[in-house]
Amino acid sequence: MDQKLEPERFKLCVIDDIKSVVEMVSRKPPWQEHGIEVTGTALNGEAGLQIIRETRPDIVLTDIRMPRMDGLEMTRAILEVLPDCKIIILSAYSEFSYAQEAIRLGALDFVKKPFSLEEIVNAVLKARELCREERQETARLAVMEARIRESLPILRQEYLTFLLHHQTTEADARSRWAYLDIPLDQHDFFVFVAEIDHFAEKLSGQPVQEVELLRFSLHNILEETISAWTRGVIIREATDRYVCIMNGSDPETAALITEACCMNVSRFSRHTISIGVGLGTAAIQELGTAYRQALSALGYHFYTGGNGVYHYSNIENKPLTLHSYSAAAEQELLFALRSGNSAKSLQVLDQLFAELLDSGLLPEPRYVESVGYELSSRICRVLLEQFPYGQVEPLELRIAAMKNQVHPSLQDIRDLLSWLCREACALVTEARSLESTRIIRQAVEYIHSHLDTGLSLEQMAKQINLSQGYFSNLFKKVQGISFQLYVMHEKMEKAKAMLISGRQVQEIAQDLGYEHRRYFSEVFKKYTGMTPSEFKLHYLGKE
Repeated sequence: MDQKLEPERFKLCVIDDIKSVVEMVSRKPPWQEHGIEVTGTALNGEAGLQIIRETRPDIVLTDIRMPRMDGLEMTRAILEVLPDCKIIILSAYSEFSYAQEAIRLGALDFVKKPFSLEEIVNAVLKARELCREERQETARLAVMEARIRESLPILRQEYLTFLLHHQTTEADARSRWAYLDIPLDQHDFFVFVAEIDHFAEKLSGQPVQEVELLRFSLHNILEETISAWTRGVIIREATDRYVCIMNGSDPETAALITEACCMNVSRFSRHTISIGVGLGTAAIQELGTAYRQALSALGYHFYTGGNGVYHYSNIENKPLTLHSYSAAAEQELLFALRSGNSAKSLQVLDQLFAELLDSGLLPEPRYVESVGYELSSRICRVLLEQFPYGQVEPLELRIAAMKNQVHPSLQDIRDLLSWLCREACALVTEARSLESTRIIRQAVEYIHSHLDTGLSLEQMAKQINLSQGYFSNLFKKVQGISFQLYVMHEKMEKAKAMLISGRQVQEIAQDLGYEHRRYFSEVFKKYTGMTPSEFKLHYLGKE
């Protein structure tokens, strides 16, 4: 069963120099029924004030004229001790001006003498309701304050995030800073952005609890590392990224702190982080600039692959001219791809990147990434000149997957392009192999149906519509034997079958395109080690 709430109680003190009045007011009304408890009475102002200080009542009923301390003086003294106490003045008509003065001093109400108990009760109940309303408001404010205190960490993070992305005035920033009790000095800052390396690849498919535990532990490592040097606040900006605002004005100290952050994350977890550090800034309203600098510096881990610190000071004077490579080098790469020369294409690719990165200051990472994707698209377009889309689609899907990858590195881009070159050359080589096989199969069929002719290399190349040299090399590559030897082999094998079937040597020589029987016999003996007659006798003898 639900427990019943205790009824709300209010404390009342009655002070009057007439004893009968005190007794009547304190005892006659059913105060308990109204949730009111009389906690003290007195017959003069001094005694009354002492009781009030001891019992701290919610409501005080007091005469305006009393010995030792009158009602006005006591009103002042009560409100100094209990500013929320509700004071009801008892006054005769002739003392009305005193009652008005008491109201100006902070008394709640007055009741004129002579009075009835009903008037007294109504005045006290009115005061009680006001006390109840104030208690409820106080409780409501207490709850709100507790919630605000509980929410302060979130509110701080939200406000600091706001400062990183939006402009504000110094006065407003300082005011909000103090209200949120941000645990940083209001001057001299460094901002750095830390990102968990290879977050998507390593944690893909992991339970949410595992991911959150990692984020929490890395947050703690960063916090503890920074606190050993200076004050700092860590903001979780994204699933794999933290922003730190820390006090400091010395770039060398900031470098030591961020290097220590990298080292401690690597040491105490199975992960590494990349850090970008902005320039130092003196004022709160300049935090946004420092944050953008840190992001720019973080981008340069495109070249490093992670697990390190990159400072904006290394790139702030980078020239605006774009790095590029020669059009001739690109054309050479595409030509190598069209010819299926994998080794050459990879060599030219290395040359392209050497030209692109040939500078004391590295180009903007996003530009290099963009160049890489443009080059990958050109490779696909070259392939589409020779192959149907279905054969090129897997390469385009691989490019799309890379574009969806968060913060690919330079090595990722180079690996993609190297893979595309190898795959493109493999497609070309395979296609040529298939075409070569088709051509030679066609040549072999022609040979088999024309064994009764001379079948010269020139005649065959002309039939296939290829040069003699190219056809000769292609035939040997596909069949593993020269054209001349293959023709001789096919003719001699057919001659053996014809001899076994009883055909005459002269007849066989003519049917196989030999003008002279003697020449045929010489070729046959060279091939089998026997003359046609010896072969026939030998075969029949075995039978």
